[in-house]
Amino acid sequence: MPKLAAFPKAYMQALCKDGTMKVEEWIRLAAKLDIDGLEWYAGFLEMEDQSNWPKFRKMVEDTGKVIPMMCCSPDFTHPDRVFRENEIQKQKNWIDMTHTLGGSYCRVLSGQKRPELSINEGVKLASESIMACIPYAEERGITLILENHYKDDFWEYPEFAQKMDVFCQLVDSIQHPNFGVNYDPSNTFLAGEDPLELLAKVSHRVVSMHASDRYLKYGTIEDLQKEEGGAVGYAKRLSHGEIGKGLNDYDAIFTELKSVGFDGWISIEDGVDGMDQLERSVLFLKNKIARYWP
Repeated sequence: MPKLAAFPKAYMQALCKDGTMKVEEWIRLAAKLDIDGLEWYAGFLEMEDQSNWPKFRKMVEDTGKVIPMMCCSPDFTHPDRVFRENEIQKQKNWIDMTHTLGGSYCRVLSGQKRPELSINEGVKLASESIMACIPYAEERGITLILENHYKDDFWEYPEFAQKMDVFCQLVDSIQHPNFGVNYDPSNTFLAGEDPLELLAKVSHRVVSMHASDRYLKYGTIEDLQKEEGGAVGYAKRLSHGEIGKGLNDYDAIFTELKSVGFDGWISIEDGVDGMDQLERSVLFLKNKIARYWP
């Protein structure tokens, strides 16, 4: 049966930029949720001090929860080899961070979709960089998870492998037991594509999932596909919403995941409108999990 984690989507600025929230505060808030773990973020300001890593692990485990997965954003498509090697070293540091926190999954990305980069060259650079990290991860019992991502908050360009065909090409280029997919259905809408179509292509490689939901503020999905698929900057037509009340068909998603034997972590990216919203999303997902994994 899948396990539920939560990610502090509403508090990223406070935890990562201005320091107005401490990690301990987020742990206390999340401890009240009926979930199994907390997804971590490598960019929390307090994670710069390595002595905090085991302290935060103990804080979380003292609440009866664990830290199963790490969210980080390597940029592997830069044309400069020295830049990529530095990103590989950063990824290895995040793998160490994940290991110290007791986690088993550490995210990787492809990198930025720079205008001068061809598809084949970008896939080659990202694939080589990810594969350079896999032995290091394997030694520490960590699985690298590639997310169908939209854009890191601090990137100039969107994700190189944002589009389905590129993402699948990159996934297919890496065959290793310590590598898999972190599936995010909402990000597929930001690419102007169908999340169920993507899931059908990669479900056998999915080892973890981000659960969120989006709703259209105006217009239609067809409008989104025509006007905003792959645009720099977040799609104006889409907004975060409570899970189960947006565009995603969680019955179809869980039917497919169940059919391929998925039993990994599902991390909730929600709560932008408060902890009450996050609690409702937890309840929605727990009910769905109980239905599809009785």
